[in-house]
Amino acid sequence: MGKRDELIAKYADDLKNKCGMTPDMDLLTKVTIGCGPAIYNDDASTVAGSQDSELETVKTNFLIKKLGLADSPALMEAINSVIETYGKSERNKYRAVVYYMLTKHFGKEAVYG
Repeated sequence: MGKRDELIAKYADDLKNKCGMTPDMDLLTKVTIGCGPAIYNDDASTVAGSQDSELETVKTNFLIKKLGLADSPALMEAINSVIETYGKSERNKYRAVVYYMLTKHFGKEAVYG
């Protein structure tokens, strides 16, 4: 089992146990691959849910550039909702898990088709 497979299994576990959702493994794998080498870097692999600049980066680089969504207050509401679902007190909010939940939230699975 490769390092990426181990990480995907860890992300699936977080989705099940911390977020209360059954992950679509195919989509989770594609979202994880889409994160690129960031998943192997301790700092880049997580999202700092309490840093506005970090949430702004998620909005700009992922929601607008990757998913092709138009900028609106709904984007930040969705990010905050995902952070809330993951658990504000949860120290490690994995980027792939946050991106997966945002992809599902906006029904943008086709981006990874």
